[in-house]
Amino acid sequence: MSEEVAQNIAIQDDDDMKYLPKNPWISAIPTLLAVFIYVIDGTIANVALPHMAGSFSATRDESMWILTSYLIASGIIIPSVDFFSKLLGRKNFYVISILLFTVASLLCGMARNLGEMVLFRILQGAGGGGILPISQAVMMESFPKERRGMAMSVFGMGVIIAPIVGPVLGGWITDNWSWPWIFYINIPFGCLAAILAHKLLFNPPYSRRQKNVKMDGLGFFFLTVWLLCLQVFFDKGNNADWFNATWICWIFAISCISGICFFVSQIVRKDTLVDLSVFKDRNFVIGTLIQVVMQAVLYASLAILPQFLQSMMGYTAFLSGYSMMPRGLGSMTAMIVCALIADKVDKRILVCTGLLFLGSAGLVFGFLNLQISSINIMIPNYIMGLGMGLSMVPIINLSLETLSNQQMTNASGLQNLLKNIGSAIGTSLVATMLTRFAQMHQFMMVGKLSELNPVFVERVQTTTSALSQYTHISVAKHMAEYSQYGTLIKQASLWAFMDSFRIFGILCFILVPLLFLFKRHKNLN
Repeated sequence: MSEEVAQNIAIQDDDDMKYLPKNPWISAIPTLLAVFIYVIDGTIANVALPHMAGSFSATRDESMWILTSYLIASGIIIPSVDFFSKLLGRKNFYVISILLFTVASLLCGMARNLGEMVLFRILQGAGGGGILPISQAVMMESFPKERRGMAMSVFGMGVIIAPIVGPVLGGWITDNWSWPWIFYINIPFGCLAAILAHKLLFNPPYSRRQKNVKMDGLGFFFLTVWLLCLQVFFDKGNNADWFNATWICWIFAISCISGICFFVSQIVRKDTLVDLSVFKDRNFVIGTLIQVVMQAVLYASLAILPQFLQSMMGYTAFLSGYSMMPRGLGSMTAMIVCALIADKVDKRILVCTGLLFLGSAGLVFGFLNLQISSINIMIPNYIMGLGMGLSMVPIINLSLETLSNQQMTNASGLQNLLKNIGSAIGTSLVATMLTRFAQMHQFMMVGKLSELNPVFVERVQTTTSALSQYTHISVAKHMAEYSQYGTLIKQASLWAFMDSFRIFGILCFILVPLLFLFKRHKNLN
């Protein structure tokens, strides 16, 4: 690093120090509460989806819009956070976002049909979209750089643990009360978070309302069309056989064109929705890339592990969620470790250790079979949670560490937008992987169901002999052959799950070399 660059960074750090609050943990109280209820709402509705579909007389595909509409709305608002913060003042916009999220939660619980539910989920996502980036920016700004490791460790508890707790809590509430209560429980916590944010939130001069802020209507339009079409593409692509469907091709083309137009408009026009200059920072680019892949792995594993436990192992919805609780315990353990040592050791070492844990857990899941006990699920889940906690929090810190406090809100919005897209990509790709891998393994194994295979012949004869006591011998033989084919289908599905988990593990190992590309900074341990 040149002497001039080092001097500029030192001046920037001195300017940032002027606006630090005396007790930064006071600002952390409302932000942590708001983040937890926002993040948990992204997964708590998953297990209640069949119940909601039944209440609204909707099909399973139609009910998926309850989840998709929430992601679309939050994805549109996230990159617009910096603009609305300048227009309304960041603190005011934050309180409005929490109140909108809370009111929308009440309306979701009162919805009488699918159309109302989708509309209210859009409002809920719009309110929630401003919560996470602002909370992340406030936590980063409120603490001096030497204490940000501990701060982001605490912040990470809500971001990482909430999606894991969501399905378990949602399953318990749905089974013991009814599905509207998964939305009603947000109301008291949302009101409390809004009151505390109004009273306690750290509000430096540069985050207050600015004059002559213009709305980038064109950019907002391109952003909306881009994310809307992209989410539909990911959500419906697998069921429509991707590019073999003409309408999917059109949706994808419109999404790509709108995305390109959005980024071009943000580069060439003034008074834009987002400031893309943060992508000049190498640490921000590398850190964001790593987080996008990690987010895809996290949400993809959260999507398929309950399916594996329920469809292959025969677990109930509550038990499948309960078996994932060790992941939350692992994350809590990692948060405690990070809070104690994050500011004392090189953060890249923590991220590397976390990625190695994540990769190892993925490979362990990739070698399971159907003759396992619950402990075989809980141990790799704990390791995966440990890895996620050790890597996710320090990488957020590393990616934003070389930016000024004035850039935090904009950078957090862009970063969370890309992470949101990563979650959608991971969830959609893993659904395609399961389908394609199952077909591939079925094709490879179906040749074994032949009269030339003595093992197949022996099993058919044994099953036929047992069933012939209850039906005609020809019917018994047909049932025996069908039983063996069912076993093959189950084995092919098992291999598909295992291959997917192995790919997750390999992806985490591939991310490790990227850590050497981080630029050293004087505050980088």
